[in-house]
Parts: sequence; structure tokens; C-alpha cells
Amino acid sequence: MNVGDIIGDALAYPFHNVKALVLFVILGIIAALIGGTALIGFIGAASTKGLSSFALGTTGIVGFAVFILVLFVIEGYALDIVKYGIERRDDGPGIEFGRQIVNAVKLIVVDIVYYIVPVIIIFILALFLRDWILTIISIILVIIFALANFMARCRLAKTENLGDALAIGEAIGDISRVGFGKLLATAIIVMIIALVIVFIIAFVANWNSTVGSILLGIATVYLIFFYHRSIGLLYSNV
Repeated sequence: MNVGDIIGDALAYPFHNVKALVLFVILGIIAALIGGTALIGFIGAASTKGLSSFALGTTGIVGFAVFILVLFVIEGYALDIVKYGIERRDDGPGIEFGRQIVNAVKLIVVDIVYYIVPVIIIFILALFLRDWILTIISIILVIIFALANFMARCRLAKTENLGDALAIGEAIGDISRVGFGKLLATAIIVMIIALVIVFIIAFVANWNSTVGSILLGIATVYLIFFYHRSIGLLYSNV
């Protein structure tokens, strides 16, 4: 698929899966409500004493744990959107709590590795190189590993195997297989579209904050679908 086809498909994908979109919105609302309850519990525990403090603290801890689990389900669900893009499926994923939570944990490990490795390399190079040379190399490394992280996310979505996602050399090789220019162009266009949507919503929010808040919540879910669908379609030819 060329860049135009990818963007066109990704823009339309959420509208073809309204049920999945609503499901994702519900998950987001649940996460927000549980997160708010946990925060109130922690604040209440800090401002009271005795059994009330213990009860509120326990409520906060339980609420926070559930909040994290819901966020993991959301992240695992988004990873399934990538997988459906790779397979060029037009339907939306369903909820599979256990598998999606496990995949979200794997994804966190992948993200940590792909951000730590360039930091370590840059730190080592800083011992030997001049500032301007180090700056140029650092920018190149950050771009390469950021794009490789996209590929690693796709590899994890495709196989659900952490080893495949952590094969850094293979992930970097996938950049050339997808096409550096194609990958960069898609990322830039996705970013521009996201900024335009956010700018429009910010303008509406200045006119009516309630309507703006509702639109922002819907747009956030829409952009999550759009972004992850784009990544999956990019990787579909590898």
C-alpha cells in the first residue's frame, strides 16, 4: 500500500467499527472513573487517621491496581488494532482481558528497551566525542530507534512473541523493508492530522468547554484507532 492508501484506510477505519470505537470509549471512561476514585482514596487517607484512613488507603490501592489493569487492556487492545492492520482485516478487535494485559506488559518491556539502548550508546559515545558530533549522532540514533520501536510494536502485534519484538537488528532491518521514506512520511502525515484535529477541538472548547471536553474524549479514541491502524498497514507488506 502507498502512503495515500494507508492514510485513507486508517482515517475511515474507526467509522467502519463504531461498536469497537464505543467499546474503547467505555474502557476509557471506566479507567477515568476508577482512577478518580483511587485518587480520592489516597487524598482521603492522607487527611484522616485510624480505621477511616486505612479504609480509604485500601480503596485507593485497589482502585489504582484496577486502573492499571484497565489501562493495560486498552494498550493490549490498541496492539490488536495494529495486528488487524497487518492482516488488513476491516473488523475491530474484541476484549480478551488476560491476553491483552499480558501483551501490554510485553509492550512496556519493548518500549523500555528501545529507549534505554540509545541512551546507553549516547552515554558511552559522550566519553569520546565532541559535543557537535555527539549531537548529530544522538539525533540519528533517536530517530532510528524510534522508528525501530514502531517496527518492534508491529512484530509484537503480529506474533505476540517478546523475543521477536526485542530482536533489535531485525526491527531496524524492517525499517528498510517498509521503506524509510514511506515510514517517515506516514508518521509526519499522521502527526499533522492529529494536530489539526486537536486544534479544531481546542477552538470549539474556547466556545463551549463542555462540548470541547466531549469532543476531545471522542477524538482521542479516534486518533488511537487511526494511529495504530496506520502502523499496522505500514507493516502489512513485510
